[in-house]
Amino acid sequence: MEKFVKLEGLVAPLDRNNVDTDAIIPKQFLKSIKRSGFGPNAFDEWRYTDVGQPGQDCSQRPKNPDFVLNQPRYQGAQVLLTRQNFGCGSSREHAPWALLDYGFRAIIAESFADIFFNNCFKNGILPIVLPAAEVDALFAQVEATPGYKLTIDLPALAVVRPDGKAIPFAVDAFRKECLLNGWDDIGLTLRHADKIRAFEEKRRAEQPWLFAQ
Repeated sequence: MEKFVKLEGLVAPLDRNNVDTDAIIPKQFLKSIKRSGFGPNAFDEWRYTDVGQPGQDCSQRPKNPDFVLNQPRYQGAQVLLTRQNFGCGSSREHAPWALLDYGFRAIIAESFADIFFNNCFKNGILPIVLPAAEVDALFAQVEATPGYKLTIDLPALAVVRPDGKAIPFAVDAFRKECLLNGWDDIGLTLRHADKIRAFEEKRRAEQPWLFAQ
């Protein structure tokens, strides 16, 4: 998992409440357990005007010009700004996989669905909860300012606006440490690789019959 320390990223505004995981990555694309390759189908039903199918070349599909992520000013965005209860619905981990593969490293919202919130941390995405007033102000600034970027400083626990205002946010200390070091669940286990190896070598010596071919 890629480390998250400090990010200066273009912001894309998705001004909707209750965006569920089937909207983030529709069910027909859940046929793979690889973490990559889902980005072209993120927000598929909103992003394209046809019905997408697994394995389809999305570069040739007709796009919805009214959908925010298709607007030229938001191409390359790494920060998604949205509203309440983002990531509700089913618990599919494919949702953060799709957002990460699209290019988002951070999501700012008034609130998140619990399972989606937890899955973000496990995949290197930083979900940030801010008060509604701060989110409203960010939406207004993004709309008024093409190329609007935010600096997200995880060590300082602050979202810094272009005008210099720092907005504090909270993150559990353990989750913060994992993001800073790029530790997913496998990475956390591999921190103890020497102990695991020593245990297996001892077991092989004491119980060789378990390893007989």
